[in-house]
Amino acid sequence: MSLRAVSKHFDDVVAVDSVDLDIGDGEFFALLGPSGCGKTTTLRMIAGLEIPSAGSLKIFGSEVGPLPPNRRPVNTVFQNYALFPHMSVADNVGFGLRMSKTPKADVARRVSEAISLVRMGGMENRRPAQLSGGQQQRVALARALVNRPKVLLLDEPLAALDLKLRQEMQFELKQLQREVGITFVFVTHDQEEALALSDRIGVMDSGRLLQVGTPEEIYDAPVDRFVADFIGRSNFLAGTLEAHDRVCLANGDRVTVPSVADGVVSVGDAVQVSLRPERVMIDRAGAAPEGHASLEGEVATVTFLGNSIVYRVALDWMTLEVETDHRPDLDRHEVGDRVAMWWRDDAIAVVRP
Repeated sequence: MSLRAVSKHFDDVVAVDSVDLDIGDGEFFALLGPSGCGKTTTLRMIAGLEIPSAGSLKIFGSEVGPLPPNRRPVNTVFQNYALFPHMSVADNVGFGLRMSKTPKADVARRVSEAISLVRMGGMENRRPAQLSGGQQQRVALARALVNRPKVLLLDEPLAALDLKLRQEMQFELKQLQREVGITFVFVTHDQEEALALSDRIGVMDSGRLLQVGTPEEIYDAPVDRFVADFIGRSNFLAGTLEAHDRVCLANGDRVTVPSVADGVVSVGDAVQVSLRPERVMIDRAGAAPEGHASLEGEVATVTFLGNSIVYRVALDWMTLEVETDHRPDLDRHEVGDRVAMWWRDDAIAVVRP
């Protein structure tokens, strides 16, 4: 699938702004971003529910931009599942096949296969009101897959589920995608969900596609502050790029950074050093090992999260967040303690402000 300079305008509002994107056959691709960033509009253009204002949209090499939904090799699972409340599970799953005049024997066989695929066997005669949220989601998936689309589009299908069930369904959705082997395009605003499910992620904001990469690439090497801040948590240390591998921080300290490629930022530019909380080491003041960039400050807050502890440490010029494992062999710091913090050079990324 390829999008070239695809845009969508609603009167004077630019919902999607000249997006270029390639999605591979059999790939699990996530469009990630905050509400109103254009990700759902992009998905709806792929589905044929919106027509692009400009640009080219091809699926398996064929232009589909002006085609209606029923002439595209795609199917969509919506956030609210859109099940018919008066129909049984089997009737919901087979609805599209019956509308396309598929022979009854084929309908029965394909419905049975789809229900088995989503592990809903034995519930064929239940109505949606008799199902849990996770079961309804499975029925919606079976209904979408029974038509054998080449691309499955998913518009925040797990958003209505509680946390524990959502995590369980994430695993099942990834397993399902591997079993059926078709392209999944998944829209979400949940960073952890995108990281857990996707082969690649496209981060959007204000209608623009900011960065595309694997979860590791997006997390470890964000292109700007928005991406670094939206994907997980990060500390941002302001400074100036003095050399391709050195930043002078706002407090006057100098830190070594991974070499910055031309075109991202240039020597002399104002930059932000992105430092993930879990990549910062913490110990008592004066205990930082030599050879590492280090800062000292006072613990302002301590937050216990079960498997980890988050410290907010006040410096003279900013507050730094540090997350450590909760383990008996690690020292616990308390509010008011003076501490030292350090990190490896490759633990940070230089991003545009």
